[in-house]
Amino acid sequence: MGILHDDIVIIRQPENEGEPSVITINCPDKTGLGCDLCRILLFFGLSIVRGDVSTDGKWCYIVFWVVCKPTTRWDSSRWELLKKRLIEACPSCSSASEISYYRSELQPPKPPDVFLLKLYCYDRKGLLHDVTKVLCSLELNIKKVKVSTTPDGTVMDLFFVTDTRELLHTKKRQEDTYKALEDVMQDAMISCNIEKSGPEITACSLASPFLPSAITEDIFHLEMSNELPSVSLTSNNVSVIMDNSLSPAHTLVQIVCQDHKGLLYDIMRTLKDYNIQISYGRFYIKQGRKCEIDLFIMQADGKKIVDPSKQSALSSRLQMELLQPLRVAVVSRGPDTELLVANPVELSSKGRPLVFYDITLALKTLNTCIFSAEIGRHMIGDREWEVYRVLLDEGASLSVPRRKVEEGVWKLLMGWE
Repeated sequence: MGILHDDIVIIRQPENEGEPSVITINCPDKTGLGCDLCRILLFFGLSIVRGDVSTDGKWCYIVFWVVCKPTTRWDSSRWELLKKRLIEACPSCSSASEISYYRSELQPPKPPDVFLLKLYCYDRKGLLHDVTKVLCSLELNIKKVKVSTTPDGTVMDLFFVTDTRELLHTKKRQEDTYKALEDVMQDAMISCNIEKSGPEITACSLASPFLPSAITEDIFHLEMSNELPSVSLTSNNVSVIMDNSLSPAHTLVQIVCQDHKGLLYDIMRTLKDYNIQISYGRFYIKQGRKCEIDLFIMQADGKKIVDPSKQSALSSRLQMELLQPLRVAVVSRGPDTELLVANPVELSSKGRPLVFYDITLALKTLNTCIFSAEIGRHMIGDREWEVYRVLLDEGASLSVPRRKVEEGVWKLLMGWE
């Protein structure tokens, strides 16, 4: 007995303008499914304004009410692509009598091939964001990037990407990528080349493994000390309460906080990393962007969380992730000025989507040029972090105050622009 492939995900468009679209997902359950679905919605630029989830541990039923940015154009093909990606995130399907049904057996995913996109072009303001926007629209996921500007005003961009569509090895997909980049860059493009990345190529272009102590202290002090942040680049009024008295089988987690971009993803990825299962949950946004979340959870062994130390650890982690889901700082790097942004990586090695896109957009909006940029992963304490290091153009960095750069990048990353 199965469920028809097309019924796994149903997307209903609103009857009236301004109302949210409703996405219903009905499929076998797995720990971390909510995190995977929320990451996809975040990648597509959708904001979740309400959510309901219920599961018996084998089958789950999830409903998201989502809205897109007024500046983003959505046609039927984009909604179909979203539906396809959501279906792929659900436990795998098999074919029976030419109709696809879902089964509960999970196959470990094959690591995607990594390709090197080498772009040589003339520099101009906002160029890096324009290129990043094209790659995101093509569903090319940026894993690493190394950007450098030469004295003669030319730029060498090295993007290490994976292809969600798994077609970048084909001539047509590569030509479509060249064409999309050429349409945006026009006369600025000098040459573009795509090749499969081998270990020797990746090793030659790795980000610096060394993070100066000043950077780790500035950005990761809160992570290491487990103190609540006192700086202004945080969310406000996060409350996390855990209660074992209302359910004989589940621990109730009640969260009240300010909304931000990817809020539900930040909650779900934290629970996924702790191997926590959600049996029932409800999320909604009230007036003033205040969010209330109720989650009935249990451990992987099917029991509620009664150990005070485990309760405290989970509560503190949730509070920290909602106060500062990302770290942003502008620091001195010798005579130069460097922007640093960092976000924790899931235990599954998946990073937060569209961070580099938002960074480059914020700097373009601030009229601040980028001299060089790189993305790397670093172990800080017992966690892996994705660190974005952007060396600001000396002339531009002097014209925009550091605090304004920090706040501009932070607000865009949080969706408060």
